[in-house]
Amino acid sequence: MSIHLISAKPLTLEIINELIVNNYTLELSEESIVAVNKCCEYLDGKLKKGGDPVYGINTGFGSLQNVKIDDADLETLQHNLLKSHACGTGEEVPQEIVKLMLFLKIQSLSYGHSAIRLSTLNRLIEFYNNDILPVVYTQGSLGASGDLAPLAHLSLPLLGLGEVYFEGRKQSAAALLEKKAWQPLHMKAKEGLALINGTQFMSAYGVYCLLNAKKLSIAADVIAAASIDAFDCRIDPFNELIHLIRPHNGQIQTAKFISELLEGSELINQPGKQTQDPYSFRCVPQVHGASKDAMNYVEWVFLTEINAVTDNPNVFPDQDLILSGGNFHGQPLALALDFLCIALAELGSISERRTYQLISGQRKLPAFLVAKPGLNSGLMIPQYTAASIASQNKQLCTPASVDSIVSSNGQEDHVSMGANGAVKALKVVQNLTSILGIEWLNATQALELRKPLRSSTFIDKLLTDYRKQVAFITEDREMHPEIEKSKKFVLEMIGTARKN
Repeated sequence: MSIHLISAKPLTLEIINELIVNNYTLELSEESIVAVNKCCEYLDGKLKKGGDPVYGINTGFGSLQNVKIDDADLETLQHNLLKSHACGTGEEVPQEIVKLMLFLKIQSLSYGHSAIRLSTLNRLIEFYNNDILPVVYTQGSLGASGDLAPLAHLSLPLLGLGEVYFEGRKQSAAALLEKKAWQPLHMKAKEGLALINGTQFMSAYGVYCLLNAKKLSIAADVIAAASIDAFDCRIDPFNELIHLIRPHNGQIQTAKFISELLEGSELINQPGKQTQDPYSFRCVPQVHGASKDAMNYVEWVFLTEINAVTDNPNVFPDQDLILSGGNFHGQPLALALDFLCIALAELGSISERRTYQLISGQRKLPAFLVAKPGLNSGLMIPQYTAASIASQNKQLCTPASVDSIVSSNGQEDHVSMGANGAVKALKVVQNLTSILGIEWLNATQALELRKPLRSSTFIDKLLTDYRKQVAFITEDREMHPEIEKSKKFVLEMIGTARKN
């Protein structure tokens, strides 16, 4: 079994994807063990010396910061923190995102600025390695003082509280600990706060959405190329000369990829084409490219975040300092998540427009891409579905990050709402998959109607593989199963596209 060492080596999306795909187990590197122990020993020594109260270590939380806690009650303080903050509601967070939350929390705590004990960190690693996934809820975080409620639910099972999924079954954490012969942990000073402070809910959603968004961006280009050929479009708009004089990176990259995908196509090279094509075909490099550039910015934000310490206060043993700041505030992520929603929604918006053009009865294609329209509705109504989903994406693109509601008696008077942005970003990703699946269904139907002329070897091979799962539509049939199979194919075509 492959092992990933938790260390100060920077994480990338590629590393995280490899961890997920190959189901790596985690171990702490020697440097992480040294850093974690050094921080704990420093804090223990500091508390023994006494002195001024330190926020969250021997004081209350939020607006209760001025309440001094006796040394005898420090463990109870940390336990109470986890219990009181586990007030999430709504739907359960998908298990693959919960596992990412565990990984990112372990990573952030391993840098030696959070005063987490090695035993606590190792228990989190045991959870990750054994696929013990706490039940976490989507609602409850303001995305500002850390993802408090979700991270409290993530951490409760360390105390034998809350629920977990293990071996395909939801069960109480107490039952899980008994099955594993593990004792509930006893939180020491700062540990509970270190566990629930941080941005790992937003970060896990963001990383998960980015991994899928990058795949869907490639799929969108492949599907657009198929639609371009199916609608009998010109290749001129993809000539590199156009893009070199407006050199946005994503635009240049997209035009080059579309040209490569259509290389050797009989359809793209046939004479007698119209002078210009609609924007949804002609401007694919400009629109898809802008979304690529936006995703690159979002990736930069999240890579910065997942390689950072985001709890509070931060402990600096070498400088003999414990500093209370605001690294838990999710504003960078909130803005980036809103931007990601917009970028992905635009890929869906232009995709739906191409679908609409394909069924319009233009350019020698039958209305709704079916024989005997009227008797048959053909692909009329899947476009309705795509339009509905594209509209929902627009609604989801209302930014979460511009909102703020005061909490904790005014102490936490500006919040990011990035957690809400994270949840809706996942919905936009799922919606985009559906919209692209519907465009692919239409594009392949239109390509069949263009025969004996064929598209490129690459697209023709995809079409042949697709026909093994979804037959050409000669007369009306139930469309839901065909859309679901098309969505699945869209997700599977990505590996093939990358090999092109």
